[in-house]
Amino acid sequence: MSRLVLVGLLSALLGGRALAQDTPSPTTPPQSAPAQAIPVQAIPVQAAAPVQAAPAQATPPNATTLLFETNQLANTRPGQVLSYRYTRFSGIDGAPFGPPVEDRIREEVAPGASAENRNLKVEMFSGERRMPTATYEDIPGNPVMVRFLEHHLDDLAKVLKGNPRYIKNGIRRALRENATVTPTEVEVDGRTEPGWRVVARPFVDDPVRDRLRGFDSLTYTFVVSPKVAGQIVSIDARATSPDGGILLQETLTYEPNA
Repeated sequence: MSRLVLVGLLSALLGGRALAQDTPSPTTPPQSAPAQAIPVQAIPVQAAAPVQAAPAQATPPNATTLLFETNQLANTRPGQVLSYRYTRFSGIDGAPFGPPVEDRIREEVAPGASAENRNLKVEMFSGERRMPTATYEDIPGNPVMVRFLEHHLDDLAKVLKGNPRYIKNGIRRALRENATVTPTEVEVDGRTEPGWRVVARPFVDDPVRDRLRGFDSLTYTFVVSPKVAGQIVSIDARATSPDGGILLQETLTYEPNA
């Protein structure tokens, strides 16, 4: 897949300001009744963090710049394999998201046309969930971020029976305008290294949040660090019901020793 194609995927996910102003309404409004979730203990997710070094008083970078406009692959080496653990769990009665899932996403790194960029072969999931292998040529950004979010959005739109563009635009807008970026720490080979934590809540004040069946609580947490190969440490997308039940928890976690 060419660099232009990856740029197209990033543009489709993030969009411009004009798209954010032209936000459509859901085509098929979800039922107004809140989803019923089985209260369970949250799956623990590794803490993680910063992209450039993050001194305690550093000015936080913009969330979209940090996540989508940073050369995340410059610290990888040709021949390296990046492995990510993927999980999904929902306690909603009737299991609209399906049974709990634990799987892997693997990226094989090869030299790009320029010294800073890389070619990647991405294998997403296994068995009956396996998706077609994707290839990316001469790219600076780690495509695992986009692959995770696109997969998440597809499933979420199906369960809510809503317009996927509406959900996507909400996440775009939150990352551009309302996300919080704070320094954090991540453990790398037994050492504590600096990182950044990005948190966004796209639908907490959404005008149609009463039709989102509890998913107005969706919170996205990204942890990145320049000291981690590919820089993506973890992603956590989580929605909870007022009684603490998990409507959805979907995670991606870098596995340095896989």
